[in-house]
Amino acid sequence: MNIPENKQRLLTQITAALQPVEGVAAVVLGGSYAAGMASDQSDLDIGIYYYADKPFKVDDIKTVVAKYAVSPATVTGFYEWGPWVNGGAWMMTEQGKVDFLYRNIDQVQQTIDKAVQGEWENHYEQQPPYGFSSVIYLAEVSVCQPLYDPAGVLATWKKTVSVYPQPLKETIIRQSLWSADFTLWQAAGFAEKQDVYNTVGCLARAVKNIMAALFAVNERYPLGDKRVMEQLQGAAKVPVGLREKVDAILCTSLGTLPQNVAQLKALHQEVVLLSDGLYKPLYQL
Repeated sequence: MNIPENKQRLLTQITAALQPVEGVAAVVLGGSYAAGMASDQSDLDIGIYYYADKPFKVDDIKTVVAKYAVSPATVTGFYEWGPWVNGGAWMMTEQGKVDFLYRNIDQVQQTIDKAVQGEWENHYEQQPPYGFSSVIYLAEVSVCQPLYDPAGVLATWKKTVSVYPQPLKETIIRQSLWSADFTLWQAAGFAEKQDVYNTVGCLARAVKNIMAALFAVNERYPLGDKRVMEQLQGAAKVPVGLREKVDAILCTSLGTLPQNVAQLKALHQEVVLLSDGLYKPLYQL
C-alpha cells in the first residue's frame, strides 16, 4: 500500500480510537488504498466489524468521528437504507475524506458460506448504478488490510476466499450470461421500435451482467462498479478492446439503437466463448 504519511498517521490514530469501543470486533482498511488503486483524491475507507448480538453503540462512533471531523459529518444507524450497505459514517478531516463502513460479522460469514456453495445475490435498489452484489463482501475480505483483529476473524475469512469457489463461478456465469441473453432478445424489439427508454435500459443491464460474468470467468471478486475496467486489468480472459466496446455499446442516439444492440450481441458471444463451455442458454430464443 502506498499511503501518504499524513493519511497513515490519521489511520493509525482512528484505529487506536476505535479499538476500545465496546462492540468493535475488528477494524480494517478497505477501498482503493487496500486494493492498490488509490489516487491523490482517494478517501480512506475504514471497515468496522461487529457481531450481530453485540453491536457497538452508534453514539460511540459519533464520539470518534467528532475527534477528527472538521465539518458536520454524517453518522448512520444500522441498516437504515438496505440489507447490504448496512451503515457507516462520512466525514471530512484535515487530511481528507474518511468513510466508515459497518460490517456485520454474522452476515459476512453467511455470505461467504453461501458463496462457497454457489449462492449469490444482487440487490439493484441498494446503491447506484447497478446495485450491490453479495460477492462484494468477498472482495472486501480479499483486499482489506486488517488493522485490529484480535480474534483472527479476517485471517480465517481471507484463507477461505483466497480460492475462488468453483460452484460460485459456475452459478454467476450461467445466471449472468443468461440474463444478458434474455435482455438482448428484449432489446432488439425495443430498438426496432426506436424505444430509447427501454433499449438503453437493456443495454446497461446486459453490460452489467456481462461484466459480472467476466469477473467470474477470471475468478476475481468485483469490488463494486467503480473502476471496473481497472479491476480487470491483467485478467487472462478479457475481450480485446473491452473498454472501447463497452463505450460503443452504451453511447447511443435514436439512429444507432439497432447498431448498439448488435455490438452488445457480439460482446456477449465473445464472453460466452471465454466461459469455456460453462454457459448454456436456458432456452433458444
